[in-house]
Amino acid sequence: MTEHRKSAAKSRASYVPLTYHTLKTISTPEDAENGRKVYAGSILADRILDLPTDENVREYLVEAEGKKRRAKTQVHRVIERTLKDRPHDFAVLNSGIVLVARDAEVDDTKKTIQLLRPSIINGAQTQGVLREFYEQLKMNGITPDPIHIKFELIVTDDDALVGEISIARNFQNDVMTVSIVGRRGMLEELDKHFQAYAATPDGMRLRKKETDLAEDFVRTERMIQVLTALTPQSLWTRSFENGLPSKAYTYSASSKCLKDFQATYTLAKSDPKPDEPEHTSEQRKNAKALYQFYLDVAGQAWELYEKWKTHNGFKGTGLRKIDRDDDGNVTNVPDGIVFPILASLSVFAQKQPRKGWRIEVPPSADDLLIQAAKQVYMNAASSNPSTMGKSHACYALLNMIASSLTPRVWN
Repeated sequence: MTEHRKSAAKSRASYVPLTYHTLKTISTPEDAENGRKVYAGSILADRILDLPTDENVREYLVEAEGKKRRAKTQVHRVIERTLKDRPHDFAVLNSGIVLVARDAEVDDTKKTIQLLRPSIINGAQTQGVLREFYEQLKMNGITPDPIHIKFELIVTDDDALVGEISIARNFQNDVMTVSIVGRRGMLEELDKHFQAYAATPDGMRLRKKETDLAEDFVRTERMIQVLTALTPQSLWTRSFENGLPSKAYTYSASSKCLKDFQATYTLAKSDPKPDEPEHTSEQRKNAKALYQFYLDVAGQAWELYEKWKTHNGFKGTGLRKIDRDDDGNVTNVPDGIVFPILASLSVFAQKQPRKGWRIEVPPSADDLLIQAAKQVYMNAASSNPSTMGKSHACYALLNMIASSLTPRVWN
């Protein structure tokens, strides 16, 4: 790869070395005309921990130097959960970082790049969460699996342009699907039912736009993933596999679940048209029933998700991917383990005359499902949470265990 140098006389001590995995030039003709170069690549996440953020308009918001430590925002928690639950997908789920440098010298043979005055200008929050993540693993004596992150590198000696890039890269936000759904009022009833649930803490509400980042906002996308996983077979209108609802996508396809919810809401709220086909009327009827299920169990669904994410029944199971505190209490069960369990709980869904839909889980279910989940995780999923979360076979096995705990399958 052609090297980009400003002057051979520069002091070698002022360059910062980085070892990368991949690196390619993506410069445009305009970049070349203006004396700059742009690269894109991937790098091990732990290689970026000590990079400076001097040029960034935003410092790490949790622990800025000289300031009192702040609470983590929704953004920080999402990054943290991705590292814990889906590290293998981190490179595609995280937007990565943007770097600037005044000069760069590339050695493709050694896979290293020497950077003059490098700085992260977008991604300081990701860097901060990564730093805390690796520090926690080190304290617990855990050697992490390799995690890569994507990066863009802009090489220019134009200080004014560096400032403009930093501002632009931090404040150009895409409109997210949840904002579109929220703006159309599709989350109002769901939020109302969620807040009305007795166990919902005061002040907790659903996130309706991408700027809802405070501690008291619940992740709407995850809520709908959970609701989809908990949907009983009698209300399931999507694909089946071997006679069972095919729910494996609920673990990882948050956008699909949200779009399905949007379609269900739209059809459920639509008015019948004269001479419409009989199958359309039937589809509307099914959509109304499914939407009512979402409303009825919204609060309980989130309560079940939170319970299983920190279920102390996993103490003593020896599963290494489960996080524990110093006292051995469970602090995080990967979503890949949690979602097949939640899906199995759909067999306990009952529509009661006055209360509507409820998930009535037998007292003996938790211990049996945890032991079954352990065996499924180790044997069918090869101790990989992602494999378990995406495997229909794992969902089917836990569904079979849950179905055996009641005289009849409620769905």
